[in-house]
Amino acid sequence: MQDDTEASQPRKRALGAELVIPVAALAFTIYYFYTILEAPWTAQASAFFIGTILIILSLVFIGLTFRWVAKGEGDWSFHTLFEPHEYVKLRLALFALTVGYIAVISFLGFTITTFLFLVLAMLLLNRGRRAKLCLSLSAILSVGGYLLFVVAFDTNFPEGPFEILMNGIL
Repeated sequence: MQDDTEASQPRKRALGAELVIPVAALAFTIYYFYTILEAPWTAQASAFFIGTILIILSLVFIGLTFRWVAKGEGDWSFHTLFEPHEYVKLRLALFALTVGYIAVISFLGFTITTFLFLVLAMLLLNRGRRAKLCLSLSAILSVGGYLLFVVAFDTNFPEGPFEILMNGIL
């Protein structure tokens, strides 16, 4: 049982949970840098510019986190990842969609996989409402991504049926 002083004190900020995205961003950016070493310079230039900013911001946040913990303003806990409880299933579903995206992109290609991911994520987050808008936005964004990254920047993304068809047409 909690005494009154323990119950009246606010819960410390769960800084461990707040580090999940910056640490993942660091890992992804470093991996991304590694994968584009053979890419055309146009893709490398923009990727290194944006990636460098992301790394700097992540490192600043990580540094601030160590300072906040040292000052007693937070702890290394992860409890806010599991609160509020009604969002845990939603977060797990989004995580599963992300893992699924990574697992099937080499088979379906960039454009189709991106389209499916965006449709499913938007429908999930929007609780199935406005399906036509979700489909339209997903189509525009995935085809736009194809045009920008594959056609304009000549980036070597995984090819699937859509990319093979477009290679034949273009």
